Amino acid sequence: MASPSGEQIYREVQDYYGKELHKSEDLQTNACVTLARSLPTFIKEALKCVHDDVVSRYYGCGLVIPECLETCWILDLGSGSGRDCYLLSKLVGEKGHITGIDMTDAQVEVAKKHIDYHMKKFGYQVPNVDFILGYMEKLGDAGLKDESYDIVISNCVINLSPDKRAVLQEVYRVLKAGGEMYFSDIYASHDLPEDIRKHGVLWGECLGGALWWKDLYRIAEAVGFCPPRLVTASRITIDNKELESMVGECQFVSATFRLFKVPKKGLAERCQVIYNGGITGHEKELEFDANFTFKEGDVVEVDAETAAILRSSRFAEEFLIQQTAGTAPAPGACSAKPKPSKAEPHRSSVTGCRYRALGAPAKDSVVWACFVDFFPGVYFCQWCLRHSSGSWCGGLREKIVDPFQLVERLEAKSLAPKTADCCGRKGCC
Repeated sequence: MASPSGEQIYREVQDYYGKELHKSEDLQTNACVTLARSLPTFIKEALKCVHDDVVSRYYGCGLVIPECLETCWILDLGSGSGRDCYLLSKLVGEKGHITGIDMTDAQVEVAKKHIDYHMKKFGYQVPNVDFILGYMEKLGDAGLKDESYDIVISNCVINLSPDKRAVLQEVYRVLKAGGEMYFSDIYASHDLPEDIRKHGVLWGECLGGALWWKDLYRIAEAVGFCPPRLVTASRITIDNKELESMVGECQFVSATFRLFKVPKKGLAERCQVIYNGGITGHEKELEFDANFTFKEGDVVEVDAETAAILRSSRFAEEFLIQQTAGTAPAPGACSAKPKPSKAEPHRSSVTGCRYRALGAPAKDSVVWACFVDFFPGVYFCQWCLRHSSGSWCGGLREKIVDPFQLVERLEAKSLAPKTADCCGRKGCC
């Protein structure tokens, strides 16, 4: 049984989302309508199929649609009006299945009301989606069995839970081996004081219950997940002077993470991997997270943890994976297109340049051998050294784990998604 404070939080959240809010425009901050990644065309088209009534009651903080979904069984925590569930229903196909769970009667009623509409829209003979009333901290009470789902998603709702650890424990239980939790949520720059945590509107607006981002890493690993993998993040601005004054210097971001349920014995060695291409919407390039982007056909050096995830998850058939000989596991990654180091140059013919395709003039005849430990016999001509994009990995590098650091980098590079890619309510971007 939850503590009295937990029960009070449940009641306030149910009232806020069931009675206070009737459409997205009723929100008092932009915390629940922040940007996600640029949307692939096939997802934009699928979104057009979702009923207007469902979309208008959508309060998520991003679009939580992972890759490689065909035939998957997916659980949506805090499914609300069912927008993400219906979108996923189309993407997994008739052989897949989507379950949405929410603790608010009014939201579940909206979602259930439109099942027939969407099944007819998608041309399915049998519904592949269902909605249940329940608590994400108590999935067993809702009848959800161990190791029954390939993926669990959550869109800006874990912050509303008074017991985040219980949520992650239940997710770990219902995930199959190699399964993934892919979720967006709100995170704070530091641990929040009690006056913010006790404020009803700040809870309802997804801020009062926000985790300090470092606590997510601590809780996830304690439960049994591999360390969280940061996918993307965007800064939250509070366009409400009264609420802004209450939070003071604390900053918030909306961030998407991936958590994988992978056997610890699989974390043994670093590997070289090649993305085969062909995943729907990501045929040429798979942006796996903030640290790894795999291009079709390119050889990429990955750390032991990433290798274990790719081998053990639904992505196993999408990659060619082989162990890297002669080097120990490392925390980062190095592409097979490294930026040359300051190693002593070795003279040879320009035709020996590994990246001669970059267009080096014939007169550049000096080549360098570098990264001998990682890529023996790989040479680079002077032209390639001068004209490299800078994106090549200059050796092993640390992963980006701090969502606030990622936001700063994205803002500095002006890589934020454009207005046309907005997935929230009209005008939120």
